[in-house]
Amino acid sequence: MSLRQRIATPEGKRRYVRSLFATIADRYDFITVALSYGQDRRWKRRLIALAAPAPGARALDLATGTGDIAFALAARGARVVGLDITQRMIELAKDKGDGAPPERVSFLVGDMLALPFPAGSFDIVTTGYGLRNVPGLTAAIDEIGRVLTPGGQILSLDFNRPANALVRSAYLAYLTIVGASLGWILHRDPDTYRYIPASIRQYPGAEAVARLFEERGFTRVRCYPVLGGLMAIHHAIRT
Repeated sequence: MSLRQRIATPEGKRRYVRSLFATIADRYDFITVALSYGQDRRWKRRLIALAAPAPGARALDLATGTGDIAFALAARGARVVGLDITQRMIELAKDKGDGAPPERVSFLVGDMLALPFPAGSFDIVTTGYGLRNVPGLTAAIDEIGRVLTPGGQILSLDFNRPANALVRSAYLAYLTIVGASLGWILHRDPDTYRYIPASIRQYPGAEAVARLFEERGFTRVRCYPVLGGLMAIHHAIRT
C-alpha cells in the first residue's frame, strides 16, 4: 500500500502518524532543524512573542515533541503542560529539561482529539506542526476551543500549502526529494519523511485553516506568513 493510501482515511492517518513519530522521535530535533533550514527556533520565538504570556498564565503545548515551545513558555513565566501522542517524545522532553523550573512545566502522553482536561483549563494553547498531523482538523480545533478560557488564545506554527500551483509543485518536489534522502540515510526507509509533503497535499492551507478557526467560533484570527509563505503562524482568540 502506498503512503498516500495509508493516510487517506482518518483512521489510517491516525495509525500511520502514531507509528511514524515513535520511529523518528530520537531524530526529531535534528530533522526539525534540517527541514527548516535552521530557522525553527526563530519561528518558535516569534510564536512565543505573539502569545506574550503573562506570568502565571496557564498554557498547553500540543504535539509538544521534545518540548521547545513548552520550555520557552515556561521561561516567560507561564505554567505549562506539554502533551504529545508519542511516549518517546515525552521521555525526551522530560530528559531535556532545557533549564525550565520543574514546577512550571510538566509533560504527558495524550491525544489532541480527546484532551484530558476540563473545559476552560488554559489561557493559551500552542502547537508546532500539530494541526497538519491530526486525523480530524475540525475536531482538533473544537477541542482546543473547549479547553481554552473565553478570551484565551491559540497559536499554531506549521507548514503551509502554497496557493500558487507552480510554487506548490516546486516546494513539494523539494520536500519529497530531501525527505526521501533523509529517510533512507537515517532509517533506511525513504517514506519516513516523504510523509511531510504527503500531509501537506492533504492540508487545506493556511488561509483555509484561518477560515476554519472563524467558523468554529474564534475571533481576531490572524495568519502570519513565514519563510515567504511556505510556513505560517496562526493566532486566534476564543470567544
